Amino acid sequence: MPGEGVRASLAEVIIQEGETLESALRRFKRKVQQEDIIKEIKRHSYYLKPGEKRRVKQALARKRNRKKRAKDLEA
Repeated sequence: MPGEGVRASLAEVIIQEGETLESALRRFKRKVQQEDIIKEIKRHSYYLKPGEKRRVKQALARKRNRKKRAKDLEA
């Protein structure tokens, strides 16, 4: 079966007694953000060839290094 090893990550929030819907929604959004669910969905939404994936990874590393150097120069 395809995708058998992939586990679907679902954020679940149980509304507690006396809790408003707004606060439960806030908890849900925080939980989704902490579990990086949206990042995973975006990452799997389209296929990248291995070479493209490598180039994207290297570009992100260059960006991180530039930011780190800029921060070091400020201090």
